Amino acid sequence: MKLLQRIGQYLRDVRAELKRVQWPNRREFMVYTGVVVFAVLAFGLLFWGLDNIFLALLRLVITR
Repeated sequence: MKLLQRIGQYLRDVRAELKRVQWPNRREFMVYTGVVVFAVLAFGLLFWGLDNIFLALLRLVITR
């Protein structure tokens, strides 16, 4: 029975903590989402480019 009480207390604490969170408004949410999408695309392109460069260099070293 103690386990159920601990689980219940945990869920009450989680709910109380979520009420204290300052959630972003719609505009902030859209801006933050745009920043994340842009960063993911930028880093993806960067790593893709670096991967192609290193692959080309490796092919030069191996074929010689």
